Amino acid sequence: MTLDLSDIETATLGHFLEDGFMDPAIQGVIPAARAFGPALTVRLPGDDGTALAHALSALEPGQFLVVDRCGDRRHACWGAVLTAAAMARGCAGVVIDGYVTDLSALVAAGFPVWCRGRSPITTKIRGKGGEVGGEVACGGVAVKTGDLILADENGVLALDPATAPDHAARARAMQAAEPETIRRLQAGETLAAITRPPALPTA
Repeated sequence: MTLDLSDIETATLGHFLEDGFMDPAIQGVIPAARAFGPALTVRLPGDDGTALAHALSALEPGQFLVVDRCGDRRHACWGAVLTAAAMARGCAGVVIDGYVTDLSALVAAGFPVWCRGRSPITTKIRGKGGEVGGEVACGGVAVKTGDLILADENGVLALDPATAPDHAARARAMQAAEPETIRRLQAGETLAAITRPPALPTA
């Protein structure tokens, strides 16, 4: 059974992790959306959307699509039709190192999508190439099928399934402690008194 990360914030993990975070330019289309699941990777070159058609036909419920656009910064590979296909297959979400189109339809559907922005120029089914299930690069992070993807309003993180349980436990402890820290600040304590930072170096 896949580890449940639905209560974990990427920003909490960012307090103690550095690796695995995708380029912050990749942001969610749906405000405050959070999604997680094991990755199904797709390498999608240039203007050819063929591999996504295959991926969405093979996808299992709960998987999170991770789309490597191979550096393309012109064509949108995702829109209303692919959103409908993904939702019908039980897709957890999609992160695209590139662009989408049909923004209003994506928002109306409420399907969780993370991407670099929008473009009116779309990919086509050309059969030139691409791959489903191999190792890809998305937002500067190497991702393999089966890696755990956690995405929310702050960004996207890929986690090794072997280390994810320990990271999740540490994050939950931090999140549980945060309300007490805020209460103490509101009661008048200083942040330095609570966190006890080391002294700044002298010149």
